[in-house]
Amino acid sequence: MKDYIFSFFRLKESQTSIKQEVLAGFIGFFTVVYIVVVNSLILAEAGIPLEAAIIATILTSVVGCFLMGFYGNVPILLVPGMGINALFSYTIVNSMALTWQEALAVVFVSGILFMIVAFTKLARIVSDSIPVSLKESISVGLGLFLMLIGLEKGGIVERGTNSIIALGSFNDLHVLATVLTFLISIILFLRNVKGNFLITIIVGTFIAWMFGLINVNAGSGQSVHLQEYKSVFGHLSFDKLASIPFWIAVFSLTMVLVFENIGLVNNHVQFINKSERFQKAFRATSISVFLSSLFGTSPTVATVESSASMTAGGKTGLTAVTTGILFICSAFFIPVIKLIPDSAIAPILIIIGGLMLQNIRNLDLKDLSESFPSFFIIAMIPFTYSIADGMAIGFILYPILKIALGKAKEVSLPLYFISSLFLINFLLQYTH
Repeated sequence: MKDYIFSFFRLKESQTSIKQEVLAGFIGFFTVVYIVVVNSLILAEAGIPLEAAIIATILTSVVGCFLMGFYGNVPILLVPGMGINALFSYTIVNSMALTWQEALAVVFVSGILFMIVAFTKLARIVSDSIPVSLKESISVGLGLFLMLIGLEKGGIVERGTNSIIALGSFNDLHVLATVLTFLISIILFLRNVKGNFLITIIVGTFIAWMFGLINVNAGSGQSVHLQEYKSVFGHLSFDKLASIPFWIAVFSLTMVLVFENIGLVNNHVQFINKSERFQKAFRATSISVFLSSLFGTSPTVATVESSASMTAGGKTGLTAVTTGILFICSAFFIPVIKLIPDSAIAPILIIIGGLMLQNIRNLDLKDLSESFPSFFIIAMIPFTYSIADGMAIGFILYPILKIALGKAKEVSLPLYFISSLFLINFLLQYTH
């Protein structure tokens, strides 16, 4: 069995071990498992029963991670995406007046369009047409976004009264727990202690318990019933297929999914120096999106938290498979998982975000027509709290500046087309 695992996942080629991959899978799981609760609550806002949403989220995450592990053979975690779930519930359902069943049909059609892109030459054409400066800036923007999420989870920053963001109160025990956990985490990381992130989660949870921030009794008496899930699985409605709102929703969702995942998957495979695995990983992502509609949840993405697995040593699909198996187990331990505090997870996100920020050194700062669109992507991803919107602004600005400086030929035809699509998507969103 051991030899088969080594051979199937090509562990020797990637200079890794089963122990290292499994540990990385554990780290990835604990970093991203919050999605089970958070995604379910957002889906419930669209009218999907909460218990059914929990099961749908778990099943989609399991299948997504297995697809990426067995087919893509990369340590990328596919789970319902934050931001996209908000687009699903608050925009497509609440604002555009589609039912959640009709919104799942939107995901279904978007998944088909995504697969057409992923399984044809379009994926490579699109990827090759994006300049290096924009690709690198997406990675930096994601890093800044992760840091912001981490700082926010830990209470170190909060919504300000006289400003958008303000420093949190260090009198708050939650903030103190985060700071203490962060100091331990960064020391363990810089000293290259094996399993440093897993140790961080354990120690961080213990610190939060010592501070009285964890109510152990809150995790009891909660179970998940399969009966309610039958009313969600495969319940798509195409009643609005001929309507304009349906196709506006399809266009917007497809744009977000294709370009957000191109950026995420590309950055992840580059992070582990496995760029040749981009195509299979991207295809696995498209299949997962399509299946999300059948399972009854908003679409999956190659989550930014995958970087936690990679930083912990994950290099192959065995990491993703391990996380998928843990998601299966999570169905029985949701109350326990909910006990892990944000103060134990936040330091990991901050450190990973800081690592991704180092890619800014790869930008061409001398050519302002290259750097300014990159700066906008870096700034707007965290400021808008949307990877897709941040990317869109940079992609629209890039050809405009090139044309203004008489460098129109430096922009490829596919990039002109992509930028136009982003612009059309903005116009549709704000004129509908």
